[in-house]
Amino acid sequence: MTVLPRHSAAVYAMACLALAGRRATAFRVSATAARRLSQVSHARPLAAFSQATVARRPHHHQSRWVSSQRLSMNSAAAPAIAEEVVPIELPTNKNSENLLKIRHTTAHVMAMAVQKLFPETQVTIGPWIDSGFYYDFFNADKQFSEDDLKAIKKEMDRIIKSKLPLRREEVSREEARRRIEAIGEKFKLEILDSIKTEPITIYHIGEEWWDLCAGPHVETTGDLPPKAIQLQNVAGAYWRGDEKREMLQRIYGTAWESPEQLKEHKRLMEEAKRRDHRVLGKKLDLYSLQEEAGGGLVFWHPKGAIIRRLIEDYWKSVHLEEGYELLYTPHVANLNLWKTSGHFDFYREGMFDQMDVEGEQFQIKPMNCPFHCLVYKDAMRSYRDLPIRWAELGTVYRYERSGTLHGLMRVRGFTQDDAHVFCLPDQLETEIIAILDLFERVLSRFGFVKYEVMLSTRPAKSVGSDEIWELSTASLKGALEKKGWAYEVDEEGGAFYGPKIDLKIKDAIGRLWQCSTVQCDFNLPNRFGLEYTSTDGTKQQPVMLHRAIFGSVERFFGILVENTAGDFPFWLAPTQVKLLPVTDAQVEFAKATAAVLRKAGIRADVDVSNERLAKMIRNAEQQRTPIICVVGEREVEAGALAVRSRRGGDMGVKSVDDLKALLRQANEEAIEPHQVV
Repeated sequence: MTVLPRHSAAVYAMACLALAGRRATAFRVSATAARRLSQVSHARPLAAFSQATVARRPHHHQSRWVSSQRLSMNSAAAPAIAEEVVPIELPTNKNSENLLKIRHTTAHVMAMAVQKLFPETQVTIGPWIDSGFYYDFFNADKQFSEDDLKAIKKEMDRIIKSKLPLRREEVSREEARRRIEAIGEKFKLEILDSIKTEPITIYHIGEEWWDLCAGPHVETTGDLPPKAIQLQNVAGAYWRGDEKREMLQRIYGTAWESPEQLKEHKRLMEEAKRRDHRVLGKKLDLYSLQEEAGGGLVFWHPKGAIIRRLIEDYWKSVHLEEGYELLYTPHVANLNLWKTSGHFDFYREGMFDQMDVEGEQFQIKPMNCPFHCLVYKDAMRSYRDLPIRWAELGTVYRYERSGTLHGLMRVRGFTQDDAHVFCLPDQLETEIIAILDLFERVLSRFGFVKYEVMLSTRPAKSVGSDEIWELSTASLKGALEKKGWAYEVDEEGGAFYGPKIDLKIKDAIGRLWQCSTVQCDFNLPNRFGLEYTSTDGTKQQPVMLHRAIFGSVERFFGILVENTAGDFPFWLAPTQVKLLPVTDAQVEFAKATAAVLRKAGIRADVDVSNERLAKMIRNAEQQRTPIICVVGEREVEAGALAVRSRRGGDMGVKSVDDLKALLRQANEEAIEPHQVV
C-alpha cells in the first residue's frame, strides 16, 4: 500500500480515485500535489497537471486523455458522470407499413415453423405489437425451451429462404368452419365465431400452411430479413385472458427492416434493463414490495419517501397557484355510493370485496370521483361559483391478479393525482387549455418535454346528448389547436361518458408512457344530480372534467426512476450533499457543516463509516449523490469545502456560506449546482 504525505483533501480524493481506477472525476490541486499524485497513480507527467485540475480517464472508451486545461474549474466542459443515451429513431408500426407487414408475416412464419417441428401444437392468435410480435400456442405435452426457440428460428430461416408466396383467399363462413374442423383446431373455431364480418379471409404461406387473417403481409417469405428477426422468450397466457380457460404458451419475437435496426433495438433493451426501476429501487433503497404483506402494496423507504414528498409538495404548490383547492376524502364508503356512480356495475371485477360494517356493505375506494361529487352536492351552487377546481392526492385500491402485478407500474394500492373541474359549458375550452398548460408545466419540471397526443371521440354506446358531445369534442379540439399541439384522432375511442385527450410522454430512451389525461364526463353529474343555478334562475347540470397529470404517483415515480436511471436532478435527489471526512479529526466539522446546510433546506449527510476515502467516494457515486465534498485538514482550517458536482465536475473550494447560497438557488430554480450563475 502506498502512503501519501498529508496534504489537502482534494489530493487524497484524487489519489484514491486514481488507485481505484474510478470513472471521470476532477478536483483542483496544487502543482506540488499533482507531482505527488503523478508518482503514485502513474498519471501523465507534471507538465500536463501544473496549476490545473487532475482528471482520470473518462468512463467511456477513448483513445486519448482529456486535456486537464479543459477540465479546469473555470471550464464549462467538466465531465458529466451520468451518461445520456441518445436514441436512434427507429420506425414504428404506425409510421412504417413495411415494418408492420414484416412483423405480421414473421409471426405467421414462426407459427408455421412451430407446427412443422411440433405437429401436435395448435395455434391461436398472433398479432404484431409495438416491439415485434407474438403467437399463442396450445400444446399440453410440450413446454417450449430455449433450445426449441433456436430450432424454431432455424426452421423460420429455411422457410424465408424458400421464398414462399403469401396468398390471400376469401371464403364463406361455412367453408372456413369446414376447413378448421378438418384439421381439428378448436381455438380457430372460437376465433371464427368472434369474427362478425363477411367474407372470411385466409392467408396461405405457399401450399403448406394457412391461418385466419385480415392481413397485411409481404409478397413472399423471401421479403423478410432473417438477420433482423429474433425470437426472445416464452411466457404463459390464458386463452382469452380467462384464468378458467387453457394455459397457452406465448412466444415473443422482434422483427425489423434491417440488422442495424435490430442491433439498435437490442441496445435499447439493454439500456432499459439497466434502468429497470425494480432493480434501481432496491439498489438505491427507495421502496420495496413486501410479499409478506401482500403483492402490489408499496412500502416507501426513507429515500424514496423524500422524493415522493418533494413530488407531492411541488404538485400541491402548483395547483394552489393555478386556482385549485385541495380535498381529502375517505378511503372507504358505503357500497350504495359505488352503485350510484355506476362503478359497481361497470368495474366490479377491478374492485376488492366488500366488508360488513354493522349490517351494511362498505367498499374500499377504487376511484376518487364519487367523493368529489358528494362534496359538490354539499352546498347550493350558482353559475357565479363556477368553475370549481378541486384536486386530491387520493389513494385508491384496485384488485389486480397477481400475475399482472409489475413493480410500481401495476400495483393494488396507489395514489392518483386526481382533479375535477366543474364548469359552465361556455367555460369548457378555456378550462381545457388551462389544464393542458398545467400538464406542460408539471411534466417539464421532471424533464418530460416530448409527448404524443391522442383525441378520442364518441363511441357507439354513450350517454349524454348530441349537443353536449359536439360541444365537448369541439372544446377539446379547440384547446389542442390553440396550444399548437399535433395530435391524432382515435375515432370512437372515447369513454362512454365523454371524449378525452391522452398524453404519452417520451422518456430518455424513446419509450412512450401513458400518463396525463383530461376527460369530459356527462355521466356522474347526471347520476349524482349535480346542479347549479343559471343566470335565468333555472337549475342546470355542470360539465365535469376528470384530470390527472401523473396518472398515479407510484407509476410516475417508476417512470421517473427509469428516465433518469436513478440519477435524479439535484432538486429531487434524496441526499443532495455527501460530506466525506478524510480522518476522524474532520468528522465534527463535517457534521456541523451538514447541520448548517440542512437548516437551509439542503439534504446533506456525513459519511461516518470509517471506510477508506476511495470507498466513501465510490459509495457516494453509486448512490448518485449530486454533490460530494471532501473534508481534510486544510478545509477545516479554512472553513471551506472541496466541492465536486456529479454532473459539472470540479467546482473548486468554497466557503460553507457560499456553498449554502449556491445550493439554495439550485433548489429554488430546479437546476444543477454548476448551472447557477
